[in-house]
Amino acid sequence: MHVGRITRTDNRAGTTRLYQTIEKRIRDLPDEIAQYLSTGGAVGLEKECLRVSESGSISQQPHPSGLGSALTNGYITTDYSEALAELITPPCQRIDDALAFLSDTQKFVYDHLENEYLWATSMPCVLDGGDNIPIADYGTSNPGIMKNVYRRGLGHRYGRTMQVIAGVHFNFSFDEAFWPLYKTLQQSGQTLRDFTDHSYLALIRNLQRFGWLIPYLFGASPAVCKSFLGNKSTDLEPFDQNTYYEPYATSLRMGDIGYTNSKEKGVGIKANYNNLQSYIESLTHAIETPCPMWEKIGVEVNGRYEQLNANILQIENEYYTTVRPKQVLQGMEKPTVALRRRGVRYIELRSLDVNAFHPLGVSQEQLYFLRAYMVFSLLMDSPPINVQERREIDQNIGGAAHRGRDPELYLSRQGRDIRLRDWARELLQAMVPVCELLDKWDEAKPYSASLQQQMACVEDPELTPSARMLQEMREQGEGFFHFAKRKSLQHRDFFSGFVPDTERYQLLLAEAESSLLQQQQLEQADQPSFAAFLADYFAQH
Repeated sequence: MHVGRITRTDNRAGTTRLYQTIEKRIRDLPDEIAQYLSTGGAVGLEKECLRVSESGSISQQPHPSGLGSALTNGYITTDYSEALAELITPPCQRIDDALAFLSDTQKFVYDHLENEYLWATSMPCVLDGGDNIPIADYGTSNPGIMKNVYRRGLGHRYGRTMQVIAGVHFNFSFDEAFWPLYKTLQQSGQTLRDFTDHSYLALIRNLQRFGWLIPYLFGASPAVCKSFLGNKSTDLEPFDQNTYYEPYATSLRMGDIGYTNSKEKGVGIKANYNNLQSYIESLTHAIETPCPMWEKIGVEVNGRYEQLNANILQIENEYYTTVRPKQVLQGMEKPTVALRRRGVRYIELRSLDVNAFHPLGVSQEQLYFLRAYMVFSLLMDSPPINVQERREIDQNIGGAAHRGRDPELYLSRQGRDIRLRDWARELLQAMVPVCELLDKWDEAKPYSASLQQQMACVEDPELTPSARMLQEMREQGEGFFHFAKRKSLQHRDFFSGFVPDTERYQLLLAEAESSLLQQQQLEQADQPSFAAFLADYFAQH
């Protein structure tokens, strides 16, 4: 349980300083750079959706064939479980385009479900225990087997239940043409590639420093079905006979009961974000270093692979973190190799809960705020993260996840205590000039409008999604399961009457059909043994 300290910090001077710093930096931007920040760049979304039966239990049915191959479909795949669909939009210049693509994709999924629906919250109800969560199947090709074995390893290491927690990932990149201009403005002597990587890593460090703000504003998992924890002991409080919660929680998904590398203290992994080379080296070390805990599981047991290896991490994706630097992969390229070869292409923010109050699981207002948050984090100073600050970052996000709406919760900032609400006010106030810049070419002023909504949530925590969720549960006299099921059915009804874009729907149909053919061709092609395939994969440099 996370307990904030009760001390006092006067931050009024800090508010003024930070606001003035950001305002001056924006005022000094040349028009061309300001234009790129306002209208350039790309936004993409990845949304995890758990398929459930009519009763609300995790579906035991295979990934619907009408959705195509989960191995090769670029828009609809699966995450850990066969029942956990993942919907992926391409990079879009406009937020509305990303949401429209996600809407049509979710409609497409619903059109291929039979006696099932999509769960509306991040936290599932695991009514029949972890053993009844089906691991995703990707067929008989070596790449498909690898994805299945990796998931089998996750189940052994962390338990299957943790793997079916759903979330929304926000992907963002600045326009390629922005970086040479920004490099000139910063008077950097680095190569363009090094400057871009340096800037993206600085942005990521700020997203981590202020990472607690996302669960506070957008956390939507303050309660959980008792079945999710099984018979494990917990410090959570009973909400009713079927539900645990914490009174001030925002995002239990991001807290102690969510999917994290919870044994990382025992295996000594912490990614280093101070520069791209350090990040790559820290992950590579974890992937190549044996771990006694995982060696006990075994790799190939009785002729079947139970995990990809017995190292600290099987592959890069096993390292759970709130934000990642990403590069588009080419074939079976390792993520760290792609980063080493071509640098950072985009940022993946992973800390968004599924928004139960919106049929898509994420709202337009959230995305406008997040895009402004990215620009804000780029414009702020971002010194390296030392050991003390790393500890503060972890404690702050845990505190916000479990007690974020507590008016007396204090976080740690550079060795001093500051009340969460005061720090949030400071950050949001400093984002005002950023939102004004982004609104410059849009009469509707959506960025400023979204910022005002988030400011209201800081002043009145009862306006946050987590508080609204608990309030609605109380008013309806229902626990988490019945709340989530009711919302899920409402969203299903919404999509039953939703009319998708014809051209985009045809694109999804064509992708589903071609992906099945691609998987078939992979499986029919000559393949080395799985052991040789795996050795070649890990031998990449």
